[in-house]
Amino acid sequence: MKKLLLTRRFPEATIAAAAARFNLTIEDRIDGLSAQDAAVALQSYDAILCTLGDTFNAEAFAAADIRCGMIGSFGVGFNHIDLMAAQAAGVHVSNTPDVVTDATADIAMTLILMASRRASEGERLVRSGQWAGWHPTQMLGAHVTGKRLGIIGMGRIGQAVAKRAHFGFDMKVIYFNRSQKDVDVPARQVEDLHGLMNQADVVVVTVPGGGANTAMIDAAALAQMDDGAVFVNVARGDVVDEGALIAELQSGRIRAGLDVYAQEPTVPAALKALDNVVLLPHLGTAALEVREAMGQMALHNIIAWEEGRPLPQGLWTA
Repeated sequence: MKKLLLTRRFPEATIAAAAARFNLTIEDRIDGLSAQDAAVALQSYDAILCTLGDTFNAEAFAAADIRCGMIGSFGVGFNHIDLMAAQAAGVHVSNTPDVVTDATADIAMTLILMASRRASEGERLVRSGQWAGWHPTQMLGAHVTGKRLGIIGMGRIGQAVAKRAHFGFDMKVIYFNRSQKDVDVPARQVEDLHGLMNQADVVVVTVPGGGANTAMIDAAALAQMDDGAVFVNVARGDVVDEGALIAELQSGRIRAGLDVYAQEPTVPAALKALDNVVLLPHLGTAALEVREAMGQMALHNIIAWEEGRPLPQGLWTA
């Protein structure tokens, strides 16, 4: 029976299914594996089920005598795994797309509405006991219905956001994608990032993290946004120059809704001090049925590797 490491306490359904198939070890922790921890795991287990925050970088794969043949990553993003180093070490890697699409798109819409209508500010006002009652100019926000939505990255999640926005809120959708992309929702592709930022009332980022996408939303891109526009990130924190975003928010020109941060779980004090940004604790896939589906998909990938079959969701395979 092969040895499998779960780097966190995943949903009970995932644990039960894994225990029935493997010699199972569970790291009951909240923080991710350090590079040193990851190196030890690669030398000690046949397969690993990991997630965001576990540091499987080049240094971890450089460890001698790697035993691990398979890493199943719990989530779509894989910027916590150095895929080139994994390939060089002969370690298969997979992720869990599709099952997270709708949940993440729902959170994007949540942030659009909360930031536009100042919902988190209003909730804090009520809880503080400072609300003096309704009046005609109280906490005026921005209407969402009929506005122009700009989506950066028109993959599965981007298209799911576009459908919700167009069919649910009659939003006009434009999108920036590095390659030409045909989509099944009324939308117009914009040729450059700055052009999208300049034309949109609301901007939503859904591109993968890491690599060429690191800090793609920089000060110059943010400066293109009109006064009163809303910026939403449900991708990865490293896609945005966090310092540049803070500066724009401090100016009061724009509002934002964030579910991800550059150095999770650390959120800059400057962000927390601002009223014009909604801050969520990475809730994109935080629904039990979604997390269970993610666990099952990650486990199916590992079982496929164990049985010598092609990985259903392989990021890198031999």
